Amino acid sequence: MRFFILIMAFISLLSAGTDWPSDYEKALAQAKKEKKDIYLFIGSEYCKYCDKLEAEVFSKDEVIKRLKKDYVLIYLSRDIDDIPQKFETKPVPRHYFLTSNGEIIYTTIGYRSVKGFYELLDEVKEAKKN
Repeated sequence: MRFFILIMAFISLLSAGTDWPSDYEKALAQAKKEKKDIYLFIGSEYCKYCDKLEAEVFSKDEVIKRLKKDYVLIYLSRDIDDIPQKFETKPVPRHYFLTSNGEIIYTTIGYRSVKGFYELLDEVKEAKKN
């Protein structure tokens, strides 16, 4: 019985991570309904920088709160999900900021610390003005 519990705990740790919706069409509909843009995070199940981003940045309540204020959040794994062809999936982590119609406002790649991620959000805000 202990062995079974240990296996279940290990499996739940492996499946932990960004618990965001992964349905692109639903995210578009939600963004239109809520009059928000979309933040699309594309990662991989085998990407140490995606894991680091999830553990050190997306685990912070203040980061998620700031994101959810302006964006509908969506996570797509290049290993699992069906990703629309207009989005590049290599390298990861990949960040897309989209309008509610799915038009790309801003895109970039890579890991960022919390401070760096806030700077990214500011860059996106400036890009959107132009």
